[in-house]
Amino acid sequence: MTTAPATTVPTPTATAPAAAAPAATAPQARAGDGASQPAVRVRGVRREFAGREVLAGIDLDIAAGEFVALLGRSGSGKSTLLRILAGLDSDATGQATVPERDAVVFQDPRLLPWARVLDNVQLGLRHRDARARATAALAEVGLGGRERAWPATLSGGEAQRAALARALVRSPGLLLLDEPFGALDALTRIRMHSLLRDLCRRHRPAVLLVTHDVDEAILLADRVAVLTDGRLSLDEPVRLGGARHRADPTFTALRARLLTELGVVDDEASEGDGHQAEYC
Repeated sequence: MTTAPATTVPTPTATAPAAAAPAATAPQARAGDGASQPAVRVRGVRREFAGREVLAGIDLDIAAGEFVALLGRSGSGKSTLLRILAGLDSDATGQATVPERDAVVFQDPRLLPWARVLDNVQLGLRHRDARARATAALAEVGLGGRERAWPATLSGGEAQRAALARALVRSPGLLLLDEPFGALDALTRIRMHSLLRDLCRRHRPAVLLVTHDVDEAILLADRVAVLTDGRLSLDEPVRLGGARHRADPTFTALRARLLTELGVVDDEASEGDGHQAEYC
């Protein structure tokens, strides 16, 4: 993959800043501070697995502070693109420029079971006040007072809150979310949506969310893109403002358009109010 000169950053944990590989093979370069440049710039990115082209020349820009949701059927390459942007896949070709600091949150919180919650959040931080920052991050996600808890004692929602704290305590310019709420129950997912919106509004990272949940994408994102046959077949802005409701005609129309693009008949996925539209 062709890149601009890259800034080397520390090797990532599950949510730590991603490492840049050597310039000859790096899947991404690190963006400068130019205000006119997008935070993420992807051009012509391709990736093959066993001769099958999963990504067939992806072009994508994400502005600083912009939230983009990426939809696509299983095996369409959504998580592959996310891993390339995180610096976790060096076999792609093309060019991807990302901020110097990024963080990843996966569906599995990936907390170290032998470390207390606070130690998980401050893992890899090299600041003198790392402990204070981690404590503040836990309070911000609603886990104040749980600093000395063991990961095994946390609920699924609490564990993902800790994973978000571990990501955001690093002040990333790019937050990568790989189906972070896919394993949570419906009520916990609603609470996590509200928390994530608040956190992104406060911290203003560029965000790429990979999800199978069409409603989740519309509720959270500024733009929703669909990955089909290795290419972005649709890239739609979400014109719903701050408060978003499934009953809004604009929501319904965008939902139907996205489901059609994904090859799903809308009335098969939307029986009853509040149904989460997911697909395989």
